[in-house]
Amino acid sequence: MTTASSKANKHTAVAHQNKKAIARRNLRVGLTFTAPALIVLAIFVFYPAIKTFITSLTTDRINRSGKFVGFQNYIDLFQSADFWTDVKNTVVYAILYAPIVVIVALAFALLLNRKDLKFVGFFRTCMFLPFVISLTVAAIAWQFILSPSLGLVPYWLDQLFGIEGLNLLGTRETAMATIVFITVWKNFGYFMVIFLAGLQGISAELYEAASLDGASAWQKFRYITLPALRPTFNYVVIFGLIGSFQVFDQVFILTSGGPARATETIVYRIYTEAFGNGKLGYASALSYVLLIMTLIVGLIQLYTNAKHEREEIA
Repeated sequence: MTTASSKANKHTAVAHQNKKAIARRNLRVGLTFTAPALIVLAIFVFYPAIKTFITSLTTDRINRSGKFVGFQNYIDLFQSADFWTDVKNTVVYAILYAPIVVIVALAFALLLNRKDLKFVGFFRTCMFLPFVISLTVAAIAWQFILSPSLGLVPYWLDQLFGIEGLNLLGTRETAMATIVFITVWKNFGYFMVIFLAGLQGISAELYEAASLDGASAWQKFRYITLPALRPTFNYVVIFGLIGSFQVFDQVFILTSGGPARATETIVYRIYTEAFGNGKLGYASALSYVLLIMTLIVGLIQLYTNAKHEREEIA
């Protein structure tokens, strides 16, 4: 018995050592293959992030080093009325942009997923084309289209409705909505393609069975299409919200944050503080506040989705 027990212990020890050796070998192989990506992330993501946080604790400027002030930049930031204006503008933009781009993208995806539609490839290409165009080029083109003196839109408004010299980008009440419209036009094609992929992954047998049971088109959409597209919805909503918090190019080109700060967002404020006023420390603090806001929104969305999935399973 003792001999048998010792042999069993010996085999167990050998098996344990073999498992450790295999784990070490797998770790080495994994690190070998991921090393290039980890090096790139370390150089271009982790180091800049750490450096930015350190800078946010100083009064560094573009042309000279400053002194360490701890969290004073963050205190000044939260006490600034301009900062809260930027937060409000960014949140308003996100609330307007994210739902609209999702609805428009889904609507066109449903339309272009129809089997009886002719020239479907041509129409899909036309819808996706704005996303391929550079945002800078698109913004400059829209700047001419909306120009009060030269633009087609003000001309049509004048001819059709008698509205003369309407400046959509120069009026507080319309500037943000106009930027949202331009961004939706620019980006909805990308999300449309994602929705199309999700729609084509739904089994046609589900719709056939629903038709046999007498389900209407709305019932098919409500009880088959929407539940099947939930993962796609999660992706589109999360990336739409994250992208909306990072809006900059169109604001910079079309309005420069105006009129009267009506379209000044957090990212645009980071740019002006860093490269306009030269306050790198303050701009870095703004960057980290934006990062925290984005993380909170993303985590809330992920938590909501996970909770919904648990409720469905239960």
